[in-house]
Amino acid sequence: MGDMLSQAEIDALLNGTSIDEISTDQEGNDDELSAQEIDALGEIGNISMGTSATTLFTLLGQKVRITTPNVTVTSWEEMCKQYSSSYVGVRVEYTQGLEGSNFLIIKESDTKVITDLMMGGDGSNTDGEITDLHLSAISEAMNQMIGSSATSMSSLFDKRIDISPPKSFIMEFDSGNPHEEFTAQERMVKISFRMEIGDLVDSEIMQL
Repeated sequence: MGDMLSQAEIDALLNGTSIDEISTDQEGNDDELSAQEIDALGEIGNISMGTSATTLFTLLGQKVRITTPNVTVTSWEEMCKQYSSSYVGVRVEYTQGLEGSNFLIIKESDTKVITDLMMGGDGSNTDGEITDLHLSAISEAMNQMIGSSATSMSSLFDKRIDISPPKSFIMEFDSGNPHEEFTAQERMVKISFRMEIGDLVDSEIMQL
């Protein structure tokens, strides 16, 4: 962590956003992440999602705000108790610069709005089940979002960071079966963001 940017440099990247503005829910995290680690993850998430919001605006033609990162440590088992099954997961692997993967979770209803906007609609065509069209559209949206995020992190860490094409699928939290990426009780970091898309979406997107 010795090569991390100074607070002044991070603030400049965030257009003056103070580290104190980041919501860091530390309940249950005392023995797992330090306050400094939580702040660092929140700052990185803020920088990444800031560029992602700009990319999503270009795709959708709607004002997009992704704000207020909330960093917690949780497990798949705990998330199954908190969330219903109506979500879509998007998995992106890092192929260069970082090891591991980026796992995003978005509500099915938000996925339908984003798909309709990408298809030239007004965001109101959200009836019916999630289809391959929805999954393809959200994969493309997340590909561009996380691609721009990787570019931001490349600048932040001063090294090239590349990602694989995203893979999207329907999530089933209440099934009790974790995704193959995780075991039921494995501890993982969740960064939650509030996401607003015009007057159509005021929701949450999660990054694991």
